[in-house]
Amino acid sequence: MSKGKELSDRDRDLLLIRSASGAKPTQMAQMERMLQQTKSLMKTTEAESESKDCENVMVYSLLVTDLEEKVQRSRKERRNSLHRTQLLETQMKTVHGELIGTLDHLQELRNKLRRTQQNAEEREEAMRKLATELR
Repeated sequence: MSKGKELSDRDRDLLLIRSASGAKPTQMAQMERMLQQTKSLMKTTEAESESKDCENVMVYSLLVTDLEEKVQRSRKERRNSLHRTQLLETQMKTVHGELIGTLDHLQELRNKLRRTQQNAEEREEAMRKLATELR
C-alpha cells in the first residue's frame, strides 16, 4: 500500500473514532438522564407503594380489630344464650312439675265430683221413692 492510502485509512479511522467518541458522551449524558428519571420514578413508586402498604396495613388492622370485637361479642352472646337456655329449662321443669301436680289435683277433684254426683243421684232416687210411698 502506498503511504497516502495508509494515511487516508488512518485518517478515516481517526475520524470514525472521534465521531464515535463524540457520540458516546452524548449517549452517556442521555443515558444518565434516563437513569436519573428511572431512579426518580422508582423512588416515587416506592413512596406510593409504602404509602399504600401503610394504608393497607391500617385497613387490615382495623378489620382485624373489628373482627376480634365481633368474635368477643359473639362469644359473650353465646354464653348469655346458654345461661338463658339453662334458666328456661329449669323454669320449664318447674312448670312441668307444677302442671303434673295440678293435673293430679284436677283428677282427684273430678273423681270427688263424680262420687258426689252419684251420691246426689242416689239420694234423688231415694227421695222419689219416698215421695211415691208417701202418696
